[in-house]
Amino acid sequence: MRSCSICKKLRIIRGCLDDYRQLAHYHYRNSPLGPFAAIFALKPAPGLAGALHTRTVGVIVYTMPSLSLELRNTATDNFFAGFDKSTQLALINKNIRCISRVIIEPRFRGLRLASRLVRQTMPEMNVPVIEAMAVMGMVNPFFEKAGMKAYTAKMPARCIQLIEALSMVGIEEPSPAPACAGGSGGAHPLIDAEKLQRKLERLPPPKAEFIELEIRRFLQSYGKRRNSQPALERTRYILSKLTFRPVYYIWFNPRYSILDTRCSYADRKSSIEKGD
Repeated sequence: MRSCSICKKLRIIRGCLDDYRQLAHYHYRNSPLGPFAAIFALKPAPGLAGALHTRTVGVIVYTMPSLSLELRNTATDNFFAGFDKSTQLALINKNIRCISRVIIEPRFRGLRLASRLVRQTMPEMNVPVIEAMAVMGMVNPFFEKAGMKAYTAKMPARCIQLIEALSMVGIEEPSPAPACAGGSGGAHPLIDAEKLQRKLERLPPPKAEFIELEIRRFLQSYGKRRNSQPALERTRYILSKLTFRPVYYIWFNPRYSILDTRCSYADRKSSIEKGD
């Protein structure tokens, strides 16, 4: 299955909602897709679908972009910022498309097909900018392999404060040496929820009271979770927030020069008003 001969027999074509539905259950966001700008599908060559027992190997979905993203402003030097809402929306909708789903059928993962889908379909959208947000971007950076540039969000102040509080009570965030280098190779305390929970339960009363206060302060930003009681489930949730740092990816289409930062505010607004 990992033979390059398989990859050579797969082709990328314009897809449809049915192609997405075939693979949607393999995506972590298995939810209704909603409006989309385009779908491309990775298909077996004629005669191969029967042997592979699938009509669709992979799918990529493009949608219209969100109105406001802080990391977009960072990546584009505020090119899309500073306008009234209607002008900003027109400028963004004209120039940007967003990759919202990239799904590869599990049997075909590890063949760099996700990168291929991204790399080969971005130019087909015929816009200056393609962007994407990825929760697992640091784990599987296939967007970067496809030619996109990554921007990582800063850790929120509340996360930094709680990590510092944990350090103050002796729950550090070390980088243990791997077992092959003489270290324990054990799980990181701020990744392993069970290990962190055990450490919290063993804290002496003064430290336990202090960290519980900090945890409750941290949870005030998370709605129904704010009154969660000390337990492994709560610790898992806290860690999910401490380690959640989505990555923003952007690709500038070399066929367009609209994002030249020397272009003035007036020029950008005039271009939108004229419909250029």
